[in-house]
Amino acid sequence: MIDAAISKLATYALRSGLIEACEFTWAINTILDTLKRDSYTDPGETWGEIDLPAVLSELLEDAYARGVLTENSVVYRDLFDTELMGRLTPRPAQVIARFNALRAESPQRATDWYYSFSQATNYIRRDRIAKDVKWIAPTEYGDLDITINLSKPEKDPKAIAAARDLPASDYPRCQLCLENEGYAGRVNHPARQNHRVVPITINGSPWFLQYSPYVYYNEHCICFNRSHTPMKIDRSCFEKLLDFVGQFPHYFVGSNADLPIVGGSILAHDHFQGGHYTFAMERAPIETPFRFPGYEDVEAGIVKWPMSVVRIACADPERLAELADKILTAWRGYTDASAVIFAETDGVPHNTITPIARRRGEKYELDLVLRNNLTTEEHPLGLYHPHAELHHIKKENIGLIEVMGLAVLPARLKEELASVSEGLASGADLRESALTEKHADWAEGFRKNYTITPENALDIVQRETGLVFAQVLEHAGVYKRDPAGQAAFLRFLGSV
Repeated sequence: MIDAAISKLATYALRSGLIEACEFTWAINTILDTLKRDSYTDPGETWGEIDLPAVLSELLEDAYARGVLTENSVVYRDLFDTELMGRLTPRPAQVIARFNALRAESPQRATDWYYSFSQATNYIRRDRIAKDVKWIAPTEYGDLDITINLSKPEKDPKAIAAARDLPASDYPRCQLCLENEGYAGRVNHPARQNHRVVPITINGSPWFLQYSPYVYYNEHCICFNRSHTPMKIDRSCFEKLLDFVGQFPHYFVGSNADLPIVGGSILAHDHFQGGHYTFAMERAPIETPFRFPGYEDVEAGIVKWPMSVVRIACADPERLAELADKILTAWRGYTDASAVIFAETDGVPHNTITPIARRRGEKYELDLVLRNNLTTEEHPLGLYHPHAELHHIKKENIGLIEVMGLAVLPARLKEELASVSEGLASGADLRESALTEKHADWAEGFRKNYTITPENALDIVQRETGLVFAQVLEHAGVYKRDPAGQAAFLRFLGSV
């Protein structure tokens, strides 16, 4: 039986383009070496469609039964199956040569191949991503994307205990650093033997392109600086974003903000996120046009969006970068106490921008999302952050992906929202269950608006969850969408 699984894995590698036909025997032997087996009998079978996760699982069970895999929990299994796939993954030079050859024909052909390759190596675990719960939620701002993230594995107690006993290590310095490529991993750092990155030059400096292993949307890519240097929003950042979409016009690219609360999870390493996807924010129109003096050639205005977005567009990327820098500089130092906007308190800066770049036809376009990380006694996690009444759905920071209209919600909500749906359909008291208690006020608030049945209950709960996410984005907007808020927004634009 195990010989069949070994044959299937080698056949999968051949069909996926990871190895050549002349390397098949070598592939069998390298799999045997990883499994610490010293013999093999060819099953002599022609395999149909090969289920990679099932094949890997069979090999892992065998390795565990023989003591080669010491623990059978997800962390240790991930380390081992990544080593298996890493043995079959082409060397970096081969991957770079293929990418560059395709890029010479078409940037999109290169990224199409590279994305497919990153899935074939199991670096992107398609079986786990398929478990994510996703739906579209109609709102006044357009159709928002909602996802409950189930693809990141939970660490088990043994792995947590083992990680505590490991000596401190700063190699790789973070999960974005180039040194992750080919790294074997450890219980507190993921294995990356099957990970390959491709070098690109952005605005004259060395960067790398890869895909996110968790792909929250189509072709979710990450560009990262060769140097482990902190994120910084400045003119150079705008120029890099615009240069990237000039080179890869089918992709958008954006940066998380560079301050805590409103920034991303990794502020220590300069990086962008992009991909081949159209978010609701991109589809949102300009509702209030605005002309910046001296930049009459640049189309500009306030976007109809729950957050505070200035959109600027021009055929000349240098003009865009110049105006974006002026807007950023003005915003960094801008205070309007009447609108509760403070550039700093006690010397701590609060204002920054989340920028997103894209091409729209021949024009370059930048969306500049105004951010402020002020905290108050009433809102200790952030005034422009989801407020406490929404924490039953979303408490985490609002980063680039959420800003554009894709909610990444915690895994707990899969079971909790299902329980809310069941309770609404059955008429149960939502306050009696630990799964639904925190959602009771919310659910009781919308219950009266619907005739809820077992058949429609989950759809209603998902629709209402989308409306909560729209509120989350409204809370994160520094200028509210009422007349006073929009007047304050225009005061800022006028100050630029």
